[in-house]
Amino acid sequence: MDKFRMIFQFLQSNQESFMTGICGIMALASAQLYSAFDFNCPCLPHYNLAYGLGILLVPPFILFLLGFVLNNNVSMLAEEWRRPQGQRGKDPAVLRYMFCSMAQRAMIAPAVWVSVTLLDGKCITCAFCTSVPVETLGNISHASLSKGEIKRILARIPCKEIYDGQELMTNEVAVRYLRCISQALGWCFVLLMTMLAFLVRSLRPCFTQAAFLKSRYWSHYIDIERKLFDETCTEHARSFAKVCIQQFFEGMSTDLVATRCHLTRKASVDAGEATEKLLGITDRGTMNTALKSWHRCKPPLHLHPPALPSGNGWAGEGQPPAHTPTPRRETAAYYSGV
Repeated sequence: MDKFRMIFQFLQSNQESFMTGICGIMALASAQLYSAFDFNCPCLPHYNLAYGLGILLVPPFILFLLGFVLNNNVSMLAEEWRRPQGQRGKDPAVLRYMFCSMAQRAMIAPAVWVSVTLLDGKCITCAFCTSVPVETLGNISHASLSKGEIKRILARIPCKEIYDGQELMTNEVAVRYLRCISQALGWCFVLLMTMLAFLVRSLRPCFTQAAFLKSRYWSHYIDIERKLFDETCTEHARSFAKVCIQQFFEGMSTDLVATRCHLTRKASVDAGEATEKLLGITDRGTMNTALKSWHRCKPPLHLHPPALPSGNGWAGEGQPPAHTPTPRRETAAYYSGV
C-alpha cells in the first residue's frame, strides 16, 4: 500500500506531465485502434457517405471527450466557473487559460486519428466514390446508363470483389484517384495542426506575456488551493474519526475498566493531539456549515504580510532608517560606571 501511495502522490505532484503522458498514450492507442479496426464499406449509394464520414469524425469526437474525462482539472474548472462570487472575484482570463490548456491536450488523440485516417484513404474512398468524375477517368460511351445506375456502380468501387463496372471505370483508377486526394488532405491537416500548435505554444506568450503569466499563476493557485483544502479536510476527517472511536470505546461496558486503567494516559494524550487538529470543529453541523461557507464565500486573496525592513529595495526605499533610542537606565548605568 505504501508503494501505491507513493506512486499516487508522485502523480499528483507531477499532474501536468502525467496528463501529457496520458494524452500521448491515447494518441498511440488511437492509431493502433485504427490499424486494428475492420473497415467494411457498405458499398451502397445512400450509406457510403454517412459511413465514411462517421468513421472519420465520430471516433475523434469520442477521443476528445475522453481527453476531458481523464483530466482531473475538469471538475476544478466547472467548480470555479459555477461557484458564487462571494468575497473573491472570478477572472474569465484564468478560466479561458484552464480550458485552453485542457483542450490542447485533449485534441492530440483526435488529431492523430484524423491524420491516420486521411493518410490511409479508406474513409474518403468509401464516402466520395460516387463523386468520381466519370467523364475524365472513365468511359463515357455508356450513354444508355442512367444516373442512378451509374451511382450504384460507382458505390461498389471500395468493394473490389463485387465491383462490376470495369467497362465504365476500372476499380484501380478510381481508388488511386480518391486515395491521392485523401493523402493530400491528410498531409495538409498534419501541416495545419503543426503550425497551429507552434503558434499557440510559442507566439502566444510573446504577444501577451503579462496576461499569460497572470493566468498561468492563478490557474496554478486554484489547483494547489484545491489540493491543500482536500488534504486539510482529509486530515480533519481522520482526527474526527479518531476522537469519535476513542470516545466510543471509552463509553463501552464497565468490563473494560480494568484494562483501560493502564491505557488512560496514552489514550488521553492521543485524544488531545487529535482534538487539536480539529481546529474547534467538533460536530457534524459545524463541519457542514464550514464546507458550505467555503463553497459560497471563499476567503479573499488579500493577505497581511509582516512589515519589510526598510532600504532593501522592496519597501521603504529612500527613507532614513528608524532611530532606536538608547534606554535611559542603561545610559545612566554606563555614565555612573565611568
